[in-house]
Amino acid sequence: MFEFFKGFGVTFSTMFKKVVTEEYPEDFPPAAPRYHGRHQLNRHPDGLEKCVGCELCAWACPADAIYVEGGDNTEEARYSPGERYGAIYQINYLRCIGCGLCIEACPTRSLTMTNFYELADDNRQDLIYTKEQLLAPLLPGMEQPPHPMRLGADEQDYYVQGPVLARKSAAGEDVPGEPVGEQVR
Repeated sequence: MFEFFKGFGVTFSTMFKKVVTEEYPEDFPPAAPRYHGRHQLNRHPDGLEKCVGCELCAWACPADAIYVEGGDNTEEARYSPGERYGAIYQINYLRCIGCGLCIEACPTRSLTMTNFYELADDNRQDLIYTKEQLLAPLLPGMEQPPHPMRLGADEQDYYVQGPVLARKSAAGEDVPGEPVGEQVR
């Protein structure tokens, strides 16, 4: 008999509390900063794409949601600092399970996940994101590819040494910081 009143106690305690209503489309609630949502293909500080078309992200995807087709860079048309670039890049969000294994597999840190979470749509074709939709926007100082390498003579200048932002330590000395243009994942 006591369990009966105990159960209704929870009901009666919530009956008189103020109702919280969220105005979702008008009042857009921010996601947690490290929430893994929509993918993004990052760029180097000069605008060249980080993706080299290696297809490791597609191989690592357990849901087979990623399709990558690599293309060869030429001196007239250079999209990334390496020999290859991702000519066709698609992510099917009908299949993606948001596991992040593709992020871990990427050797150039080209693929990261943003905290954008509104991926619902009423058209199945619109949930297959193409390379143009996934590429990070051009920031000030970046140039739209194709163009020659601007950060060094070869691809090693982009990946190994690369331009680095220096930050000051507590003693006022320069301490190597994060590479320019890197995204937090």
